[in-house]
Amino acid sequence: MARYKVAITDADYPSHDIEREVLSELDVEIEKFQCRKEEEVIDSCRYADAILTQYAPITRKVIESLERAKIIARYGVGVDNVDLNAATEKGIYVTNVVYDISDVADHTVMLILALIRKIHKVYHDVKDKKLWDWKNYHPIQRVKGKTVGIIGLGRVGREVATRLRGFGVRLIGYDPYIDDRMFEEFNVRKVSFDELLVTSDIITIHAPLTEETRHMIGKNEIEKMKEGAMIVNAARGGIVDERALYEALRKGKLSGAALDVLEEEPIRKDNPLLELDNVIITPHMAWYSVDSIEEVQRKAAEEVLRVLKGERPISVVNKEVLERIKR
Repeated sequence: MARYKVAITDADYPSHDIEREVLSELDVEIEKFQCRKEEEVIDSCRYADAILTQYAPITRKVIESLERAKIIARYGVGVDNVDLNAATEKGIYVTNVVYDISDVADHTVMLILALIRKIHKVYHDVKDKKLWDWKNYHPIQRVKGKTVGIIGLGRVGREVATRLRGFGVRLIGYDPYIDDRMFEEFNVRKVSFDELLVTSDIITIHAPLTEETRHMIGKNEIEKMKEGAMIVNAARGGIVDERALYEALRKGKLSGAALDVLEEEPIRKDNPLLELDNVIITPHMAWYSVDSIEEVQRKAAEEVLRVLKGERPISVVNKEVLERIKR
């Protein structure tokens, strides 16, 4: 029987050879599950010394059931599927993976350009209907000169700003937690949230999902936006109220939306956004490249290794736990 048990609650990676390689210096048994529900996580992880997780719900009930866990390591940056307070109270590290986010920035700019140029419509018309008439896509606006509002000027938001400058757009941004000097460095004019809503032709979202940001783009906010404005979200689905977004797109208040994330994932077959032809949806893949997937798996496993060896992990999200563990 192995000394340590590491439970992978869920993951959509093709293999876990990287984790096995990283943890091979210890006597570790790795068990892989595909948990979707709270009870499944409890049954799978109760006696685990460490947990690797992607999307599974690591709720307070789950955490209170854990008898041996020292670390919950998230594959990725966001940890909104983990109850941080419960983990801290139990003295369990929660870590994330701060990986190279250039793929997310590239995907975001791709969504912006595809949305403005209506590439999704054109592609299907040419391929499926054999149509060949540019007039079918009137109006298409020029990218140059548009005002792009960036919500969240963290690592991804800054990379997006860097890429967009080459398109001759005006950049404005809202982020109450970023120093003014950062806005100046990246040539983004700092504005209030309301001014960003009112002024932007395109809004791109790069904020974490918290109680503060949940549904920060809802019916009232959309009503303040320009007629025909567009929304791009490659952050977290819960930031945008999908019902309000659907109505605004259906009625023409907004001319388009491009979403890499949804409030409920995987997407439901009856999601009304699928009915609209002014929406681009990709399956939460902005982070993905062959390079990023290897980086995420390796760094998450390395955090587990550190903790099992009695060392402090590097990317601790619930930093309050450090003081708790000291005691």
